[in-house]
Amino acid sequence: MFNKKLFFYVFLSLIALNIFAQDNSNRIGQELNAITTGVPFLMIAPDARAGAMGDAGVATSPDPNSIHWNPAKYAFINEDFALNVSYIPWLRNLVSDINFANISGSKRVNENQVFGFSLMYFSLGDIAFTDGFGERIRDFNPNEFSLDAAYALKFSKDISGGVALRYVHSNLTGGIAPQGQSPSSPGNVVSGDVSVYYTKDFEFEKQEGKKGNLAIGLNISNLGTKISYGDESYQEFIPANIRLGAAFKFDIDEYNSITATVDVNKLLVPTNWIFIKDSISGEVIDTLGVDPDVSVPVGVFQSFMDAPGGFEEELHEIMYSFGLEYWYNKTFAVRMGYFYEHLTKGNRKYFTTGVGIKLNVFAIDFAYLITPDGRQNPLANTLRFTLGFNFNNL
Repeated sequence: MFNKKLFFYVFLSLIALNIFAQDNSNRIGQELNAITTGVPFLMIAPDARAGAMGDAGVATSPDPNSIHWNPAKYAFINEDFALNVSYIPWLRNLVSDINFANISGSKRVNENQVFGFSLMYFSLGDIAFTDGFGERIRDFNPNEFSLDAAYALKFSKDISGGVALRYVHSNLTGGIAPQGQSPSSPGNVVSGDVSVYYTKDFEFEKQEGKKGNLAIGLNISNLGTKISYGDESYQEFIPANIRLGAAFKFDIDEYNSITATVDVNKLLVPTNWIFIKDSISGEVIDTLGVDPDVSVPVGVFQSFMDAPGGFEEELHEIMYSFGLEYWYNKTFAVRMGYFYEHLTKGNRKYFTTGVGIKLNVFAIDFAYLITPDGRQNPLANTLRFTLGFNFNNL
């Protein structure tokens, strides 16, 4: 019971907490000052393909999971109707019964328009709630889910745009009231995405028959209201985010191709300010940074210039994803990647790898996460599984 309660609080701030840092430097901009948000499950890579490429996906070729990475990619998807089902045993180094599941798909309307949809469900396992005397009140399974719908439109043969609408429901306590406080309630929020995708095929002039593709993607996601759990006086930002990336594909020959991609990613959420306290009395005598208790629109713009450490700390808030994907005969894929987050902003650093097999109707993808230097990381050994269906070939 203790471990699950510990996980309960750790997970809510997983994206922001520096679980692994050992640097206690007092230099401004170098101390731990990670950004915290509500419903951080929205930032989990839901599919094994992107999960095997260092969580990079904003500019890769479109697939049914594009709604998470860049809804605009749907306009260039080859299938008329496709569906992916993904499953992730999440944070198994902490708790044995945490699970993440996702269903994503797309349906082409005509040559230029495609609709997409997604359902993500996150189960935090069973938690036993007790009163102040340690007596069991009840057992509960905290859970969260999001329901998404997307629309993509091809503006030209090379450029498309996309929008998505998302409803998020987060039930972490089942209405149980903390001791001496009013009952809590599930959190609900509505958010949206705006995205752009550019893709261009070309041939190498000096290498006859050699072809390639350059793609660039931009997605601003989770723009919505704050979320609360019954107490309207305390509301949390959801993980509004901007993701920019590029992918380059090179067709080695008729049977072999390789794609390299990179994403840069930043939360559009205010940075916590730093309180300076008197060494004797402990009273706050000054603050550094900007007050994070602002509205969502102000918070989005403020997120680019509110770090207490100035521009250097703002750069620390950028996360990087690097990925490689090799295909043989459009049937078998091998993938690898790397994800980097700065020491003071969460310190998530990990390698990823995976494989994929594409058959006539079915496709299977697998991803595995490896932490460097043997560090104890809750994400270590994370597995992702995705099963895809191409209904065109039935």
